[in-house]
This record gives sequence, C-alpha cells and structure tokens, in this order.
Amino acid sequence: MAIGDTASVQMRSSGDPLKIIEIGDKPLVKLAYPEETWFFSTAALAHQTDEQARIYNITPATIPLLHRLLSDPSVTLIVCHPTPSAPWNPRIVFRAIFNRRIFSGHFPLLRWFGPQFLRRRLEAPLVIVDQDDFPLIDSANLFLLKRCKLYFKRELPVDRWRVFLRTAHVNLPTYRFRRKLHWAALVEKLRPISLGLPLGHPENFPQSADKTADLFFAGRVEGSSWVRKVGMAELEALRAQGVRVDYVQGQVSREEFYARCAASWLTWSPEGYGWDCFRHYEALACGSIPVCNQPTIERYQPLLEDRHAFFYASEPGALQAAVLAALADKDRLRRMAAVGQAHVMAHHRPLALARHIVEQGLADSLSAPMIEAETAR
Repeated sequence: MAIGDTASVQMRSSGDPLKIIEIGDKPLVKLAYPEETWFFSTAALAHQTDEQARIYNITPATIPLLHRLLSDPSVTLIVCHPTPSAPWNPRIVFRAIFNRRIFSGHFPLLRWFGPQFLRRRLEAPLVIVDQDDFPLIDSANLFLLKRCKLYFKRELPVDRWRVFLRTAHVNLPTYRFRRKLHWAALVEKLRPISLGLPLGHPENFPQSADKTADLFFAGRVEGSSWVRKVGMAELEALRAQGVRVDYVQGQVSREEFYARCAASWLTWSPEGYGWDCFRHYEALACGSIPVCNQPTIERYQPLLEDRHAFFYASEPGALQAAVLAALADKDRLRRMAAVGQAHVMAHHRPLALARHIVEQGLADSLSAPMIEAETAR
C-alpha cells in the first residue's frame, strides 16, 4: 500500500483540518492519513527520512520539532505505538551498545525514547496502539495507559485485569486491587484491536477455484507455541486418513505463501507467540478458511465460527474433527470464503484499522459525522 492510497478527510467542526502526530515503529495512521500525519519512527531499523512527506526518525535534530508539535494546540490527535520495554532496560542497552551497526552510525536506542516524550503536557488526546504479542502492559508503559484516552491492545485478555499481571501488581490482580477506582478507570480505557493484514499487502490477493490441497500450513513449529507442536501430530493423522495436507516447515516467501493459501480449502492458523496473527486474515483474503485454536483474547470485529473461520478446542483429536467436518461440505466453504474475504477487507486492512483508531480517538472531539476517508483508486 502506498502512502497516497487515501483521499479526503472531513474537516473538523471548527473548519480546521486534522493534524495528527504518530510515534512508533510503523506508520499505520500515516498510511491512512498521509497529508495530515507527522510520523516519528522508533523502529530498530531506521525509516527513510522524508521531510516533505513528514516522516522522521527520532534524532537530536528532530526532537525539537517533535516538542513543538506536542505543544501545538492545533494538533488534533496523538497516536503512539509503545516500545515493548523501557529504553533503559539493561537488555536493550546492551544490545544497542554491542550492535555492530553502531560503527556505521546506526544507533537505535535514542529512537526507543520516543514514547517517553509523552510524559510532558500534551495539547491533544492521546491514543495508544499496542499490537505486540504480549498479553500484558509492561510496567514502563503504564504511564501511557494513565495518560491516554484509549489504549488499543491486540492481545487483550478476556479478563482485562490480567494486563497488570506482575507489572502493576506483584502477581495476579486480586479482589482488593480490582476494587480500586483508579485501576478500574484504567481498565475502562482498554479496547481490542486486531493485527489485521500486514502493511504493504498486495492490492489483489491470489484466488484459485482449483483447490489442490485440503489443508495448508507454513510456519515455525519448534520454538513456537505448544499448540503448534501438538497440532503437528494431528496433521500427520489427517494425512494418513487421505486428507491432502500441504505443509512447509519454516518460512516461505509472501508470494508463495499466498499462492498456496489460495490453492487450499483450509489453512491451519494456530497461535504463535500471540493468538491473533496475520495468517488468520491473509488466508481469508486468499479465499481459504482459517482453522484456529479457540480464541484466548478479546477480539475486534472477530472472525466468527462457521461464518468466517473454524475453531477447535485444545483436547486431543479436536483439530482432526474440525478439519474433517469442514471438508465434508465444499459448498459451505465457498460461501464462507466469500463472506470472510469481504469481512477482512472491510475491517482488517491497515487502512481500515487506522481509520477505526482515529475515529474512536476523536469520537468526543468532533461532531458527527466525524471522519470520512475513502480509498483513492
């Protein structure tokens, strides 16, 4: 997706255009609102600086600009993607100091300080977008939860209080902790968000009416989720029963992955380090139905059982039973593929996620209708 893939943004009720600051490792909002967003990168690998496009790495030269923008009363919204831990974490400092690229002028540690600039007084509402694998909020990011208007979290536990496990609380949050109004107010700020399709996904995903496989999986098994290790034995059992299983150990190119998804009725999409993953949405975009272990998180615009996806329990044999039942009705799979693909393209593209985040962040700041952004074709 190119930065210019969007068209108009409706003016605020005051007549002023949107003005957004985005701090983080990926230009999610910048992609949706290219003319309205100043993006400051915290990524380990520096982005290409483009002052005309308002894309900056956080450096001593750009920090004054960031400070001026954070003090600008005309700024409409601030969006931050938090770093996984504090920049002063010994592990992070050690890795930065002993990174060989430091000798070529590459020193990412300063960029990691990006969210820390939000400790100052802010002139616009702050929204946090946490799409990392962790099912908790690191103690270094609790100040962001306290300062923000909304905190979107991908791996949001169904018991939201578990985000404080051994961060705000020494152990699992207790009854007494949960009864404190301060912490209860912070829990109310939490919102689910999906990982969705990856940035830079193709405009048109491959489609295939000729299915050469019944079930496809490509991904790391060793060193990943226990769900994958257990499930591999069931894939072998399915193959022994005559199911056409297409399995690739490890990673393949994105193009090959999409082509093999498109050629399979089903795609096994077990959790990795987090439950939500690109594969859920990529499979449907290619016309293949994802088969996922039961969700462990609160979800945004969720994939629904027997409508967009199939889910199976953790007990032995559950994956085999789910796959065999699904393959028994190919007409149903065709219908689900069409419905699921439309659902993904409507709600889980980066553009759609960014629009949702901005609209929710400005919900009390703009008069209805709030924002209108259409894809330019």
